[in-house]
Amino acid sequence: MRRVAFGARAALTRARSLMMAGLVTGTLASAACERAPRFDGVAVDPPRPMPTFAFRLADGSEFSTAPRAGRPLVLFFGYTHCPDVCPTTLAEWKRVRQTLGSRADSVRFVFVTVDPDRDTQAVAQRYAQQYDRTFVGVSGDAPVTARIMEAFGVAAAKEEGSAASGYLVSHSSQAFLMDDAGRLVALYPFGTRWEALAADLDRLL
Repeated sequence: MRRVAFGARAALTRARSLMMAGLVTGTLASAACERAPRFDGVAVDPPRPMPTFAFRLADGSEFSTAPRAGRPLVLFFGYTHCPDVCPTTLAEWKRVRQTLGSRADSVRFVFVTVDPDRDTQAVAQRYAQQYDRTFVGVSGDAPVTARIMEAFGVAAAKEEGSAASGYLVSHSSQAFLMDDAGRLVALYPFGTRWEALAADLDRLL
C-alpha cells in the first residue's frame, strides 16, 4: 500500500519536501562538476557526504556507519511495532539480497529505530534479523537518535494507538543509499519498486 504510516501527513509531507529540496539540489549547479552515476532511485546529485554515527549492539560490540571500502550502506528508519511500512521495506530488502546473490554480502543493510524507548538494542537487532540474519538493527539513546534523524532529514511523531498496540509512530518512510565513500547517493520513497534498489546496488558493487 502506497501511503505514509499513521497520519501526521502534513508534517511528514513538509519534512519530506524540505529533505528532498536539500538533498536533490545542485543537479545543474555546474557543467564542470562530475556527473553522478545514473540511479533508478531518486539520485542525490551531487552526492552528499554524511556524518558518521556509532551504535552499541546487543552483544556489546559497536556498529558504525563510517564508510568501508567496497561496502555500500542501505539505511531505513522505522520501529518494531510498525504494522505495514517497516515490515514491507525489510521484506523487500530480503528480495534485493536474493537477487544480488553472494554479492549482497558486501552490502550493509541497517534498520535504525525511531522508537528507542521501546526498541532496545536487542529488540531492534532481533527485528531486523527475522528478515535476514545479515541485517543490522540499531537503537541509540535519544540524543544519538535525534542527531542521525536530523542528518538524514527524517521526521517521526508519536500518535495514540490501541490498548493492544500501545502508541504508534508516524515516521518518514524512505530508504537511503550511501556509497562506500560515505556519501548519500540515492533515496527510495516508500512504494518504489525493490528492483530499483537492486539495480542501483548492482552499479555500486
